Amino acid sequence: MHIRKIGVVGAGAMGAGIAQVAAQFRHEVVLCDAHPMALVRARAAHQKAMAREVEKQRLTQEEAEAVLARFSYVEGTSLGDLAPLAECDLVIEAIVEQLEPKRELLRTLESVVRPDAVLASNTSSLSIAALAGACRHKSRVVGLHFFNPAPIMPLVEVIPAITTSAEVATAVRALADGWRKVTVMASDTPGFIVNRVARPFYGEAMRMREEGVADCATIDWALKTIGGFRMGPFELTDFIGHDVNFAVTRSVFDAMYGDPRYRPSLQQQRLVEAGWLGRKTGRGFYDYAEGAVQPSPVEDPALGQGIVDRVLAMLINEAVDAVHVGVCSVADVELAMTTGVNYPKGLLAWGDEIGPATVLARLQSLQFETGDDRYRPSVRLRRAVQAGVSLTDTRRL
Repeated sequence: MHIRKIGVVGAGAMGAGIAQVAAQFRHEVVLCDAHPMALVRARAAHQKAMAREVEKQRLTQEEAEAVLARFSYVEGTSLGDLAPLAECDLVIEAIVEQLEPKRELLRTLESVVRPDAVLASNTSSLSIAALAGACRHKSRVVGLHFFNPAPIMPLVEVIPAITTSAEVATAVRALADGWRKVTVMASDTPGFIVNRVARPFYGEAMRMREEGVADCATIDWALKTIGGFRMGPFELTDFIGHDVNFAVTRSVFDAMYGDPRYRPSLQQQRLVEAGWLGRKTGRGFYDYAEGAVQPSPVEDPALGQGIVDRVLAMLINEAVDAVHVGVCSVADVELAMTTGVNYPKGLLAWGDEIGPATVLARLQSLQFETGDDRYRPSVRLRRAVQAGVSLTDTRRL
């Protein structure tokens, strides 16, 4: 299977970024969106990106112009509007993160593209099988999850559904590898690798704030200064947008039948309801109004270490469990978390550094103290401690 011409539906930040990557690797690209201004913004973003490449001397002016010439911008997402996608070998949908609009789009695309064309979804957490279920030819539907900004972030999660053919999964992974991306294979489970394993980074931080352990500034300070994370969970969710972050958490929680490990935060729900979505609205956990005074953290090393220990125990447990239930391999979970969300270390290796028995003891203590099943240790973690083996051991425990 050879993929030459690529279509992208959805010209927001993700769709425009994916289209840029494809064009820079010499693919003709058809970028479609129902909103004219989205296409205007995407075209401007592409022009700005190419000008920057020339300025940084990574491309000549001629090369940059050649990249821009590979784009076609198409307004509309109805059956007639999408006709320019008919000759595409691969079409990637990157529209709103809601199941039914994506299913409806895939139905429409199947009426436009060739029978052998691949249909991919950039969903960050929705079921690929549920998306494929909208199509007659389910074997050609696959998950291809990029991270924002797509031209910069190296990770791509490849997610075959139970209906996806091995040929399609292999072809899209080879394509992303050819784009110099770091690819990992994830099973079709809620949140895939990154958005499943990362949930405690946000959820446990919010839980500690609710309990009065520390305020936002102190928790952010601890996880950056002591934990080595690039951003703290409160400033990161403010940056991502609470509408986006909460929606992913709620999606994973619902899809996992209410498993308390993924329970959303009521305080984050209230931010969404109030329209305090973070930086983009000027208010989230922090106030971004001009002249607003930002809170100072309590720089207590003992308090900070306790915060880091609690969040890390949850993150490590989630990574261990992802391997245990077959979401991904040991190698892929380590790669995904360091390249997809820039964690300072692979979580399994970090767990070995702390000591699996120590991680297990912290979880058991929290579970006993709170009575909350969110802290239940993974079966694989218990078995690793009992057997005295590393968390990076690739054998089935």
